[in-house]
Amino acid sequence: MNLFFKICLVLVIVGGVNWGLIGLFGFDAVAWLCGGAQTLFARTIYTLVGISAVCAIPSLFMGSESSQNG
Repeated sequence: MNLFFKICLVLVIVGGVNWGLIGLFGFDAVAWLCGGAQTLFARTIYTLVGISAVCAIPSLFMGSESSQNG
């Protein structure tokens, strides 16, 4: 797995954990860490998480490397 996909995976995990916190507790960790949901920094993080999720879509349709070699 190259660096780009590792970064995308980390951002998707951050987004998933944040949505879990919002759903369970009504707490937006990104907004809390960035000083509000409408700050430029928070909006940048939200945008990067969304782009990462879109970049992860093709991985749903790719087979694992181990199954292709075996």
